[in-house]
Amino acid sequence: MTAPVSETVPAVDDFTAEWEAWHRRQEARLADPHGFLAITSLNWLTGEPQRFPDAPGEWSTGPDGVVVTLADGEELVIGGVPVRGQHSFGHIPERGGVNAVWGDAVIEVARRGGNDIVRPRHPDNGLRTAFRGTPAYTPDPRWVVSGRYVPFAEPRPTAVGSVVDGLEHVYDAPGQVEFTLDGLGLALTAFPGHQPGGLTILFTDATSGVTTYAANRSLQVPSVGADGTVVLDFNRAANLPCAYTDLATCPLPPAENRLPVAVEAGEKIPA
Repeated sequence: MTAPVSETVPAVDDFTAEWEAWHRRQEARLADPHGFLAITSLNWLTGEPQRFPDAPGEWSTGPDGVVVTLADGEELVIGGVPVRGQHSFGHIPERGGVNAVWGDAVIEVARRGGNDIVRPRHPDNGLRTAFRGTPAYTPDPRWVVSGRYVPFAEPRPTAVGSVVDGLEHVYDAPGQVEFTLDGLGLALTAFPGHQPGGLTILFTDATSGVTTYAANRSLQVPSVGADGTVVLDFNRAANLPCAYTDLATCPLPPAENRLPVAVEAGEKIPA
């Protein structure tokens, strides 16, 4: 028996409203004055001091970590403290970073794939000022799929490629998520999530390179039930920063996370 419209429409409206709020948050993070669209260069540090046109100082890295030497009249603010002359950032952990403020810009000092990098972020960067949003599929409850999380006996160090040639990322995969989509039994290797107890999944599918970004999309699983149940909401499949800028170092999905079906949900190729 079909439910009366008055009983079904509010649920759909709530679902759509929640998705729209999520999408607005995604766009706001991306277009933040110091977000990924504000990056003006990606610089790989070596033992030889280098000066970059969009950042103050001369930068190098070595046994003691990243060092910047600021010229007379140059200043950075790190952790609220003004810095002049020479400053050592020490050893930055993999996937870690420090933001040093320079006027209205931020100089990101980070470590990616075993390399120390400097990425200046300027609010007036043209990529950011011209940003008009990310197209996406219309949210549809059909793409909310129940699955089961199966932990590995021990986390598996998993090496994946990067959108940067020759760069490799290594993550400890705690397990995989098994689910059924379009009648097919599928599984995706999962990495630790952004929040404790959550999971991050990198994947491609049959829409990749057609309507969605070719290299990857990311799906967050907020939590795992006590019995291992999880919810995969592919409506929230999100672009990584590399979909917008060549100055990102995003990881690629592991080979087993290339889905043979078309996931017509989530964010599309940026305009």
